[in-house]
Amino acid sequence: MSRFSRSVLSLLLSGMAIQASAADTLIRQARVFDGERIIGVRDVLIQDGKITCVAASIAAPADAVITEAAGKTLMPGMIDSHVHAFKDQELPLLFGVTAQIDLFAAQAALQAFNHQLKEKNTRLPDTYSAGMLATVKGGHGTEYGLPVETLSAPDQAQAWVDARIAEGSHFIKIVMESGGHEHVVPSLSRDTVKALISAAHKRNKLALVHISSIDDALFALENGADGLVHLFTAKEISDQQITAMVRAAKKHHAFVIPTFSVLNSIAGIKADAVLANPVWMRWLTPVQQQALQQTYGRKPQPELVAPARKAAAAFQRAGIPVLAGTDAGNNGTQFGISMHQELLELVEAGLTPVQALQAATSSPAKIFHLRDQGRIAPGMVANLLLIDGQPDQKITDTQRITEAWKQGEPVSPLQQAQIKKVAALQSGAMQLNPVTALLQIKNNKAGSPFGLGWSAASDTMMGGKSTARMQLREDADLGPVLQLQANIQPGFAYPWAGLSMLPGTRPMQAVNLEKASELRFRTRGDGQTYALAFGIEGSFIPVQIPFQTSQDWQEVRVRFADVTGLNMKLITMISWNAGGAAGERQFEIADIRLISE
Repeated sequence: MSRFSRSVLSLLLSGMAIQASAADTLIRQARVFDGERIIGVRDVLIQDGKITCVAASIAAPADAVITEAAGKTLMPGMIDSHVHAFKDQELPLLFGVTAQIDLFAAQAALQAFNHQLKEKNTRLPDTYSAGMLATVKGGHGTEYGLPVETLSAPDQAQAWVDARIAEGSHFIKIVMESGGHEHVVPSLSRDTVKALISAAHKRNKLALVHISSIDDALFALENGADGLVHLFTAKEISDQQITAMVRAAKKHHAFVIPTFSVLNSIAGIKADAVLANPVWMRWLTPVQQQALQQTYGRKPQPELVAPARKAAAAFQRAGIPVLAGTDAGNNGTQFGISMHQELLELVEAGLTPVQALQAATSSPAKIFHLRDQGRIAPGMVANLLLIDGQPDQKITDTQRITEAWKQGEPVSPLQQAQIKKVAALQSGAMQLNPVTALLQIKNNKAGSPFGLGWSAASDTMMGGKSTARMQLREDADLGPVLQLQANIQPGFAYPWAGLSMLPGTRPMQAVNLEKASELRFRTRGDGQTYALAFGIEGSFIPVQIPFQTSQDWQEVRVRFADVTGLNMKLITMISWNAGGAAGERQFEIADIRLISE
């Protein structure tokens, strides 16, 4: 079992709460959005974790907990239709997300999710997972260090699908992803995609397709995909393309999850609507805030999301279900909180507030066969969200959470516990000299003034084939010099090799270096371009700054204030990396200094 799988398993099992039946709860005089529409002012009675009565007036049972909700809106707990639930699972309930559709998980995590669904669980969202995704060797999904059973031909599709079902997958996820112009990755052949869709349908499972281009979206819909789990970033889209997609989706009764939260991240757009909520920022640790603040795109390009907005509006007008999903687990997103940004994005794309609320409640419940969720009615599980406002009129009112319930248990105690946890995690910055030399010689080895020191590293830790060799020597003028000899090889989605300095006392421990303003170093090499990279806790992709080498020594200066997305409070690694095309690489670095001003 991988470290990823063990951590998810531990997280889920430790968060399960098997409790005796709680006291009855009566929610009085709330405006009720039942998952489809506002049904008026009602009392709602919760008993044994389920809704037992919805009426104009209900007599309170003896010893019932009363929640006065006059002027507030009661709605079903939200369902995030696209997440990757491998960490931070204490968060979704805090923000009213009581169920999730997970679209890529290792087998151990899948089993933990399924075990959790069988128990009374009031501390974590219910998670329904696709388990392992369908991809090709070296394709999207293989870059995370997890063992992935890949496919190479259509005749493997049925056996692959049957293996996922035997593991407990609730539906089948299929990846159509060839990367972008700057980084092309292998993808499943179209014949294999068709075979996988057919194999899923043969076993009565939904076939959910990851796409990132208009052409792939149209192909998936025309060949019977039940749902697109993303839309796309693009510079433009024609009316003919939209018409063709709508026609294909209607023909095959498909649905769409736009995931504007992650599309915005790709386009360099931050989740400003939720980042500006000061109450909610108290619920996120610095690392969790970092994941939400860090976008994939380095500069805002809203034009890249405009075609997806146009397509989503067309799907909604045509009666094709549009679901709210965030792709939480990626940069620019965070579990739970991103659903509120996603609802706003859906409304700005053209859905009404009521349609957006449906996209987060009754619609995904119907599509994913969550028969006791997504509605407020007798017999439904009491996963509920109480809002101090009218989100059916003003969608941003979903941010005014008064209370939430998971299986009838209030979430507010979890919110208070999270606030205390976040407060306890605040730590000060490391004290640094005005000039701190990061490369030193200690016991004839490369050392550093703090942390674990220096080492060579490569993509082999993620299953790649590149190699890195570090050599240390002394120069009369420059002092210690480190040389990298790298061999970049295919076999990983983003092949790399480099020299790394770990500033923490344990691997990948975050260190607060905010007192440093600049990094300077000298370099020479084979004339190629390399990257200075900063690992940031809470972000999957390092912040990278390119530098050019030549046969002569030259100084590189990086002012941290000028680097977009660099959070010096959460540095896990500083590295000098080679990557890109296959081949031999070589460079040297020396006189490496952190400057504090």
